[in-house]
Amino acid sequence: MTKGRHIDIMGIINLTDDSFYAESRCASEEKLMSRVAEMVKEGATILDLGACSSRPGSEPVGPEVEWERLKPALLSIRSKYPDIPISIDTCWSEVVEKAYDYIGEIIVNDITSGENDPQMLPTVGRLGLRYIAMHMRGTSKTMQELTQYEDVVQDVVDYFMEFAEKAQANGIKNWILDPGFGFAKTTAQNYQMMRELRKFRQPYPPGKIPQVLVGVSRKSMIYKTFDITPEEALPQTQVLHLKALQEGASILRVHDVAEAARTIDVFWRLC
Repeated sequence: MTKGRHIDIMGIINLTDDSFYAESRCASEEKLMSRVAEMVKEGATILDLGACSSRPGSEPVGPEVEWERLKPALLSIRSKYPDIPISIDTCWSEVVEKAYDYIGEIIVNDITSGENDPQMLPTVGRLGLRYIAMHMRGTSKTMQELTQYEDVVQDVVDYFMEFAEKAQANGIKNWILDPGFGFAKTTAQNYQMMRELRKFRQPYPPGKIPQVLVGVSRKSMIYKTFDITPEEALPQTQVLHLKALQEGASILRVHDVAEAARTIDVFWRLC
């Protein structure tokens, strides 16, 4: 890919006590601001706040609980770091509205691509916000049914081609594509998507190619493959990050900012 393209590091901050990687949990003000300070110092260019865990088996919460967790965190971060972009990991338009009214412009990171809340896409379009759409494929079927694809890459490409039409219809001008590593895909399918990541950008005309976000940090496609824990999965995470950058990813969603920054540095040196 072209040397010098902009690459963002999105630091993961979970405002819960049940996310799969314990170090990302920031259920107290002290832990939150310590983690934010560390990430900013190490080179995070976006902070991604999640007030509801999306790990397999986690209990979903409603928009009221999400907002109760988000509101003080948003105020604390924006007060000390007024310029760093904040992404909110939510599938509720109500939370988006409240966050926008509270601190202004945000990035919306929606793992359901608007399928959870029919008001999400119209809300994002009306407010003129950047939007991250992820391929999830729902949760109403068994894992065996969910992971049945003729070709996982082509099926996900087709999904986003349809989403592009929805985005345009709802006035969303700036959206980011997240293939959804770990969501309704087998380990083999996750690695196929990584090998063929550049295909997700190919169907779009010049000037309309979405940015690609990759979120593989310490995920099960690593730790289940090697029978290790998420805490032990940092080295293989960076291997996947390097491959993602070589295949055109422009946003890495990570737990470990310093290591991701060094991986990006190595990537530029190899270009």
